[in-house]
Amino acid sequence: MRQLAAFTKKEFMEIIRTGKVYILLILFVIFGIMSPAIAKLTPWMYDMLADSMKDQGITIGKTVVTALTSWQQYYKNMSMEFIAFVVMFCGVLTLEYQKGTLINMLTKGLPRWKVIVSKYLAVLISWSICYLLCFGITYGYNAYFWDNSTAKHCVFAAFTSYLFGLWLISLIMLFSSLLNTSTAVLLATGLMYAVVLLLGMIPKLVDLLPTKLTRGVELLAGATKIQDYTLAIVVTIVLIVISGIVTIIHFNHKRI
Repeated sequence: MRQLAAFTKKEFMEIIRTGKVYILLILFVIFGIMSPAIAKLTPWMYDMLADSMKDQGITIGKTVVTALTSWQQYYKNMSMEFIAFVVMFCGVLTLEYQKGTLINMLTKGLPRWKVIVSKYLAVLISWSICYLLCFGITYGYNAYFWDNSTAKHCVFAAFTSYLFGLWLISLIMLFSSLLNTSTAVLLATGLMYAVVLLLGMIPKLVDLLPTKLTRGVELLAGATKIQDYTLAIVVTIVLIVISGIVTIIHFNHKRI
């Protein structure tokens, strides 16, 4: 365990050294501020639009903004957060292949499974910090400007999106063990997401797929209930575990 903890710390320090975590922190802070900022500016923008449309005989009614408006914008921005994170970490293993840095560690007796687990934990820690920061900023601003009670199950909706992020991390690790370039990993992860998105168009599969977890707006608005996400959560966790097992098995036999 000491060896695993030490290597995980090394991996996380490497993420800090390369500046990835700082770039992500800046992006996620911007995303966190963006949602309440856009919601706060919405009435002003509609007023400006109303003045310009009045000359054409078109009347725009007064817009009422609540915390729910901000949360809706928050989940619209979520896809950009996922993309930024995947782009930043698609080379978590492939860059090691190209530099040959893994060979020295493996020849010194470091078990291959510890390489995978430590890298997964380092990326997971990065995702957790960035996501919680973004959510916390939005939650704080919404509480200050409005009242978060207008949006139902805020924390649970945040958890489902967080879990979706863990699934994406498992895909990054899986394709990193199967492929040899960052571009290939990025494309494969994007393709898998697109396939799952298309499968979500089949009514019978909607509640089973990981993409269900990204539909937090419906939960906040009261259109769905917490129990409606149970199957998607279970399936996503199973997929994460399976991806992890396949990743370790394949990496154990991979020629580096």
